[in-house]
Amino acid sequence: MNIPESNKKRIVIIGGGFAGLHLAKGLKGSSFQIVMLDKNNFHTFQPLLYQVATAGLEPDSIAYPLRKLFKGSMDFYFRLAEVQEVVPDQNLLRTNIGDLNYDYLIVATGTTTNFFGNKELEENSMSMKSVSEALDLRSLLLQNFEKALLTSSIQEREALMSIAIVGAGPTGVELAGALAELKKHVLPSDYPDLEVDRMQVQLIEMSDRVLPPMSNSASKKALKYLQELGVEVILGEAVESYSDHTIDLRSKKKLYAGMLIWAAGVRGNLLNGISESSSERSRYKVDRYHKIEGYDNIMAIGDIGVMKTELFPDGLPMLAPVANQQGSHLASLFKKGMDTSKLSPFEYKDKGVMATVGRNRAVADLNQLKFGGLMAWLVWMFVHLLSLVGFRNRLITFFNWSYNYFNFDKGIRLIIRKYER
Repeated sequence: MNIPESNKKRIVIIGGGFAGLHLAKGLKGSSFQIVMLDKNNFHTFQPLLYQVATAGLEPDSIAYPLRKLFKGSMDFYFRLAEVQEVVPDQNLLRTNIGDLNYDYLIVATGTTTNFFGNKELEENSMSMKSVSEALDLRSLLLQNFEKALLTSSIQEREALMSIAIVGAGPTGVELAGALAELKKHVLPSDYPDLEVDRMQVQLIEMSDRVLPPMSNSASKKALKYLQELGVEVILGEAVESYSDHTIDLRSKKKLYAGMLIWAAGVRGNLLNGISESSSERSRYKVDRYHKIEGYDNIMAIGDIGVMKTELFPDGLPMLAPVANQQGSHLASLFKKGMDTSKLSPFEYKDKGVMATVGRNRAVADLNQLKFGGLMAWLVWMFVHLLSLVGFRNRLITFFNWSYNYFNFDKGIRLIIRKYER
């Protein structure tokens, strides 16, 4: 792989997401050689992927080059690579660009969409875990409207214009709200010869409420906001199959949509070579110092790890703040020579959860403080704006949000590349 040999111990970080990024930043200027591997050369701010998918932001607003982040850092090396296998007994990593030895291996590979073994849904529905998937989603949305102009069948036209989302967690709720606003403010002027009011935005959730991870208060407010925007919320229902614009529900009811977006579950990006006994529900079991069960020098941070605490007996939530804090905590542990007696076990500082449901509508659970509406929406925008990496990204995002807000418009309705299944 052509990484210089060094007398320093080598830490290899797999993944440039929130966890890997905070670990690498925390190790700047340390006594280690740092090697980061990722299949992309940029960090993605995943909480705003839905805005790329719905024409609110361009991808370069939420992505930042990894090399630029560590420009000038001593003994830091980035390689564009895909990991093929870990050989723990040799401290060896096999990748598509060559082999690499490590002293410590940090797995920060995050998660991917979980279709729970349903191959038909995997082949026919859309997911949104990467920039490329968000762009595909945007393209298919616009392509379907272009196709709707060409068909004489009213049923087919309505199906092409309609979108179903499976999973009413934060991603599903935010996406449904954004699509409803497209229907209300943007698409009617773009397609005056279509009856856009026939477009359906359907949100399907297996549990009995939206935003299951949040409070009942937030759930009720979010449901109210979605219904005000015209989203059809279907609770206590599951999708069994989807093909030819037809959605089959477990209750035998059928829905029709030109696009099915799957936001109903994730699974970890596990690595070949790490024992299956070290994983649980497709994620690695880790202790409070991030070590994967059964290994002394292999750690996992971020969404890929299951860390159980008294407050979170089923594992910490898969949120960006958890990943950020774990990356910083592990960096501190390395700086203390991996001496656990000098650093307390990891404790997640829960500052709360938020979700936006469109213009002037959001819900926030900030510990004991629970509120919604305009104030929650402003807080959500402020937190996400500050969390973006790079001043340029913050500036461009703020400009786009301001333009969209005052003009009731989303100006990035471009089919950059045609999407084909």
